[in-house]
Amino acid sequence: MAEKFHEFDPADMLDSEEGIEVFLSEAMKTGDAKFIASALGVVARAKGMSKLSRETGLAREHLYKALSENGNPTLETTLTVLKAFGFHLAPVHDVAA
Repeated sequence: MAEKFHEFDPADMLDSEEGIEVFLSEAMKTGDAKFIASALGVVARAKGMSKLSRETGLAREHLYKALSENGNPTLETTLTVLKAFGFHLAPVHDVAA
């Protein structure tokens, strides 16, 4: 009997605001723009891309493209999406730097 494998989607695990906050915070710490865009996409899928589209006024297709692993959202899109999630960007001093 062949084993069945299912694709893992981290969006399925993000079921609390605290979990989403930790997930996004860890993504931001990487400083990798593509990884951060992808992480925003994961949260968007967890919360519902259609709902996010309605809340932000941004087309679903635009959100899927911008918030993918190959996406490159504008700062305006990023801020709009974060605001819809209930978050904002804030500078944090890196003591190790």
